Amino acid sequence: MAELTIRPGNPDFLDLPWATPLGDWAIEHLVELPKGISRHTVRFVAYEDGIYAIKELPTEPARRDYQILRALEPLSVPSVTAVGLVERRTDDPTEEQSAALITRYVDFSFSYRELLQGPGFGTRRNQMLDAFANLLVELHLAGCFWGDCSLSNVLYRYDGPAIETIMVDGETASIYENLSTGRREEDLSIMELNVAGGMADIAAASGKDLDVADLALGEDISARYRGLWNELTTQISIGPDERHHIDERIERLNGLGFTVDEIEVRPDEHRMVVRAKVVGRTYHHDRLRELTGIDALENQARQILSDVYYFQARVKSPGSTGKSVAAVRWRVSEFEPMMEQLRKTEGVLDPLQAFCDVLHHRYLASQAAGTDIGTQQAYVGWVAEGRPGYDVSANS
Repeated sequence: MAELTIRPGNPDFLDLPWATPLGDWAIEHLVELPKGISRHTVRFVAYEDGIYAIKELPTEPARRDYQILRALEPLSVPSVTAVGLVERRTDDPTEEQSAALITRYVDFSFSYRELLQGPGFGTRRNQMLDAFANLLVELHLAGCFWGDCSLSNVLYRYDGPAIETIMVDGETASIYENLSTGRREEDLSIMELNVAGGMADIAAASGKDLDVADLALGEDISARYRGLWNELTTQISIGPDERHHIDERIERLNGLGFTVDEIEVRPDEHRMVVRAKVVGRTYHHDRLRELTGIDALENQARQILSDVYYFQARVKSPGSTGKSVAAVRWRVSEFEPMMEQLRKTEGVLDPLQAFCDVLHHRYLASQAAGTDIGTQQAYVGWVAEGRPGYDVSANS
């Protein structure tokens, strides 16, 4: 009989036929959802509290996958949430069907196939490259060596004007207290090879010659990774009367979305060497939740915060207490009514992302009109124009 380890707050999953191979399941809980290419069988099951993904794999990889995802969760690294591990489905722990990993389905996520245009990523290329680089940087800052980063084991979500990447497979990963430069470079080499192979497969599936495949995609990701890594880990040297550069450094890192956990200062002759320790790309997410209680992705939060700050300035609430009250008023009078409209709007699947699209449409329309047209008027225009999102071609 199978042994289940299930985290509290989720179904017990005891009603599922664990003794049967996942591919043979024919139960009412099953739902068909888009998914990327996987070397393992993956099925989705729906319960009242949500949808879960179940992946079938041998026991040891399943255990490692579960443990890595659990370890990454408190570190705020974008990764799927592991909620359960099923073992002893067969007598042989090396069999593919011997274990299963249960993760919570990521709402509004999609595979790389849904970003593709022809044999490449078209107008979303830059967004995808930056998102990949960000994910690898966040994993490495957390001490995680992935060992198998590829197009297929990453999920994507629209995040305001950007794309968020989410780690899916942790079965090859390891977590260290400090990740060495050699380990980081090894991860980048593996990623470049896997991504080049993925792009070659995409070209072949599209009937294109290999010479039109975007084989340098992984190298481009590595270049962006190194630029961001250097930005986050560089040390600055300041004099005794230049302490304001510390605040400037923190603001710069916060502007990139990263939260500064510690500032290390050590003397160096007559100057001081300052190093900032960053812990994750959640600065705007955390600030928005603190002010309004709203959970959003990082770039969504950055954009929504701009609207909150604009509202605070309009209502002229001085002091920190007044600004906090204004943020609550913004949520009640501006955000919630618009979200209610968006939930009822035909074709809107992700209301929070749609809210960001409306804000962006308001910005463009206000620029064209030479005056602020207001969110409600922007919504009407946004619907009339077919619910446009971001003009990604301007960033490609």
